[in-house]
Amino acid sequence: MKSHKPIVALGADRPLQDEIVTAEHIHGADGLHNVHNTYPHLAPSDAWNDLFDGDADDSAKHATYSPFFTASKAPAHKEMLRILKDNPLDTISILAMGRLTNVALAAAEDPETFLKVKEVVIMGGAVNVPGNVTPVAEFNTYADRVAAARLYALTLLLPVSTMPPASENFANLPAYPAKLSRRLKLTLLPLDITTRHTISKNVLNQRIKPFIDAGSPLALWIAHCLNGAIGGVADMVGYGVDAGFSLHDVCTFWYAMTPNDPAWKIPDTPEDIRIKTTGQWTKGIYIIDSRNRSRQGQAVLAGKEGAGDPMGWLSHTRGNRLNRITSSPVEGVFDIWMEKVFEN
Repeated sequence: MKSHKPIVALGADRPLQDEIVTAEHIHGADGLHNVHNTYPHLAPSDAWNDLFDGDADDSAKHATYSPFFTASKAPAHKEMLRILKDNPLDTISILAMGRLTNVALAAAEDPETFLKVKEVVIMGGAVNVPGNVTPVAEFNTYADRVAAARLYALTLLLPVSTMPPASENFANLPAYPAKLSRRLKLTLLPLDITTRHTISKNVLNQRIKPFIDAGSPLALWIAHCLNGAIGGVADMVGYGVDAGFSLHDVCTFWYAMTPNDPAWKIPDTPEDIRIKTTGQWTKGIYIIDSRNRSRQGQAVLAGKEGAGDPMGWLSHTRGNRLNRITSSPVEGVFDIWMEKVFEN
């Protein structure tokens, strides 16, 4: 990290539309089970605010405060676009493990620059399993449904077919061009796959104790955050003291680091998975056509309704095209990640 310091930029403080949704009951007010209150010596001072202030003169302070990262004065979505502009086609990948607001803002501001990305890897959604924030919706998608729907629409050359209704564009984002120069490659890791990668309370604490005893601040931080989350899940679902915790983000990051491992499996062809952005009970649900029907021929023109197919589910030119991970190299008690985190 000394020779290749990551760039840190501040993201949007709210979704493109609707209310801010949090998961404080699982992850605490800060998203890390309030670790900054429990272990204040692991928390940054308020001086970090100036690092991202475009008007602050903090060049000297920055060198001592953040030796392992570079703070960007630009918002996150503009920093994404800058990096994509400065690098060749298909050399930059984006890994998204929260709501997709920042990624959607980048795509809206400059779609063609955004499409230089090699791949967007997303942890989100529930396709054939229940949701976790509602009976049908997964948290990351639910927290900014319009952002997710806009991003997924870029997976086809003609994105208009699955764009959210114009009435939902509270952020006043521009429409995409009628036809794109290339499709977005989007790889999805929904709850269907991530919930199969777990860590139990007992395994976590057995594996991490030697590192805590050795004085590792990282081990202390991880133990606090994950034990708090495991406790929140246990209180919510009643599984008891060893309820365990699904490592959604760890699984997704693992794919991003090893995408060429043949044990990662996806369907033979990209899937038309769409998001319902409105609805009293069904906001954020992922919809996939599981009917036993063949697709209409290539002669179906873009934007034209095929016979008996008003929403274009059977069309070759409408709908999204997502690569969904369905299997991984290791499933079950996913404690191998502990070895990787602390092996050095």
